[in-house]
This record gives sequence, C-alpha cells and structure tokens, in this order.
Amino acid sequence: MIPHATIPPNARRRRPRAAVAVGALVLGLTLPTAADAHRGPAGGHPGTGGGHGPVHPGGPGHGSSPARPWERSAPNFGSALDRVVYAHRGASGYRPEHTLEAYRLAIQQGADFIEPDLVSTKDGQLVDRHENEISGTTDVATRPEFADRKRTKVVDGTTLTGWFTEDFTLKELRTLRAKERLPAIRPANTAYDGQYQVPTFQEVIDTARRASKATHRTIGIVPEIKHSTYFRSVGIDQESEVLKTLRKNHLDDRRAPVIVQSFEVSNLKLLRRESKVHTVQLLDAPTAKPADVVKAGGSTTYGQIASPAGLKDVATYADAVSPNTDYVVPRDATTGASLAPTSFVKDAHAAGLPVVVYTFRRENSFLPLERRSSTDPAGIGDLQGYITQFLQQGVDAVFSDDPDIAVAATRAFEASQQGPKPPHGGPTGPKGPHEGPKGPQRRAVAGAAR
Repeated sequence: MIPHATIPPNARRRRPRAAVAVGALVLGLTLPTAADAHRGPAGGHPGTGGGHGPVHPGGPGHGSSPARPWERSAPNFGSALDRVVYAHRGASGYRPEHTLEAYRLAIQQGADFIEPDLVSTKDGQLVDRHENEISGTTDVATRPEFADRKRTKVVDGTTLTGWFTEDFTLKELRTLRAKERLPAIRPANTAYDGQYQVPTFQEVIDTARRASKATHRTIGIVPEIKHSTYFRSVGIDQESEVLKTLRKNHLDDRRAPVIVQSFEVSNLKLLRRESKVHTVQLLDAPTAKPADVVKAGGSTTYGQIASPAGLKDVATYADAVSPNTDYVVPRDATTGASLAPTSFVKDAHAAGLPVVVYTFRRENSFLPLERRSSTDPAGIGDLQGYITQFLQQGVDAVFSDDPDIAVAATRAFEASQQGPKPPHGGPTGPKGPHEGPKGPQRRAVAGAAR
C-alpha cells in the first residue's frame, strides 16, 4: 500500500490536473511535518530494537497543536525532503497485523499513516483484514460453533478454502480473536495471539483521530478496498460503504487526512467521479491483471499500467502510484541480489505522480541477498540500509511493517540532504516558504500498501 497530500488553501476543489514539479508536491499532510514527527528527544531517532524506541515527550512537533481539526488537517505543505512512513497493517513486525494495538504501536514509533485493509461482513459492515479469508489471521478454525461455515471459493481467480468474512455478521466476527499471520517468521508476535478483536473501519478512524489529538500531529489513514469486483459479485458494494463511512466522519474532502487505495482501476475512477477523497493506484506483479480488467475481458497488465504512457493515464484518475519494490529496484531471480534501478520513479514523477513503495520488512526472507544478516529466514537484516537505497532513488514514501526502522531511515536520509530545513508546525499559505505552483494544480498525494 498509500503518501501525503500537498494541497494549497486555494486548491481545495477539484481542478484540471497539469503536470508539475514533484518536488513542490511532496508530502504535506502532517501538522507538523513527517520529519518533525520522526525526531526523537534531542534530535534522536526512535529505536529499532523490537519497536520500543524512545517516545517523544509531550508528543512530536515541539508541543504545538494542529492548526486545524483532524478532519481538515491536510492543506499545509511539506518539502521534497519530507519522506513519509506508512505503517503497513500497523506495526505488523511487532504485533499481529490489522489490530488496534498494532496501529497504536505504529503511531508511537512515529508513523505518519496507518493502513486498514477493508473487507465486508455478511451484513455489509467494513472490517479490517488483509483478506476476506480469515483462517490465517484469526482463531476461527478453532471455534466449533463456526465449523460449518468453512467454504471453498474462487476470489479474484484464486481458489481458497477457509472461512470468509462475508459469511459472518459483524456481531459473530467480533467474537473471534486475531493471531499472527507469519508465526514461523515472527514467533515473538504469537505471544499476542488471542488478545485482540478484528477492528471495524470506524474504530481505525477513531484511533487515528484520538492519536492525532494526543500527539499534536496528524495521523492519516490509508484504507485499501480489497477484492472490490469479487464483493460486487456477491452483492456487496464496498465503495458505497467506504464513502458512507467517510462522509459520516466528515472525511470526504480534499483536506482530509485520508487516501484510498486499490489494486483495481474502475473503483478508483468511480471514486474520482463521486467523491473528493484522494486515491492511489496500487501495482501488483507486471504480468498480472487487475481483477476488474479480467472481469471485463480486458488485457491490460500492471506492467502496462506502469509504463510511461500508462502512468500518464493513471494521473487522470489517481493522485499517486504505489508499486512493489521490484518496480524500482528489481532482484536477480536466481540469487535474490539487487539489480540496477529502473526508470520507474523518474517515469512516475514525469507523469506528476508521487511514488510510495511497498513493502519493507526487516526479516531476511523479505530482503535482497546483500541486505541479509544470515541464511536464517527469520533473522533480522539491514532494513534501514535497504530503505535508504530507495530514498536515494527519489521515492516519496514507503510502506513498512517496522515503522520505527523506516522512521529512522527517512530521518537520517533527510538529515543527509543539503541545506537547512525550514521551520515546521504552522500553516504555510500561498506566500509561505513552500509555495505551490501557480494556476491549475493536479491533486497531489503520495500513498498506498500490501
């Protein structure tokens, strides 16, 4: 998964989009900026040892409160040096993913955004799971009262056997408890199995709102609409429910700290027509096709969407693009070592699209050969160095299971760049130090997820 809006006060309504310099667009959703949020006591960094680094006393941002309510906290500019950290499913390197505790820890570690993946219940309620098949992330398989709910289904072309959220009411689903999805890789996280419920979308919104008030900085949310075409095939309209929830919370607005992401295309185009919310196009493997394209009998692959011409088309309906790491720095299929960087970031920026890359994880099994600490798949490798490699390529934001390490990497990278950073924390209007481009401006955001 989705980066930051940089919308000047005079650009709050939908306007024709024109390509502008990405450096002027990058990442201004937080108040104060991401860089200030990352700064620990006396300029230090959050720790990387298991997610328990120092917490900023009194909250980040030098004690200043957001100048606007959380629901309208987006208009301030950041700068080209303010990279953004998205907590991928929360601090999922340290707690079971998609739990409120994972989100709270991510915020404590300095994340700018938290990411809920949205699937639906039988009664149409939005809940937070990476997939609608939940045997890998909940204890449903151990619940005899739900043994008869086990099904085999085809979801986006993949045959799955298990338990599916759309076969449970919200009340039933809330009786389940979360568990670690990768117990062999993250055995320490299994200590938290059985402690947390499956959150609703509303609970994630409430968590971000409360945390923003408590920390005096803006915590954004990057909801991903999962399996939209599949859910429509079973009579569930997720987009309508997402918009209903956003509007109930006064978040369908260009200034809201919300970025909606999807691997599909048609639902992002629908959101562009029917709402004001920021959106991000996610990119899967280059040879794969979006589920809605397959359903419509189309032939467009993600690789084609990621071409220079495809990215220009993405810019007509989305605010940013979110590729996996291979689009930027591919790996050798045999050795797993990093290969030469591609032109993807340059191509996306040329189309006016900020780039947020997924997913950065600290375990050896997720790192390229040269960043691994050993042959142990669960061993901890050089994630900070790996993230820095992408920051050097000009990416605007990163999704990470380990927000503390990502925060340390982005802060160190920003500190290494030339020139003093401008003061943060107050509004920067049209005549401020980060004045945006004149005239019509495309909606600028950086964001996404996996």
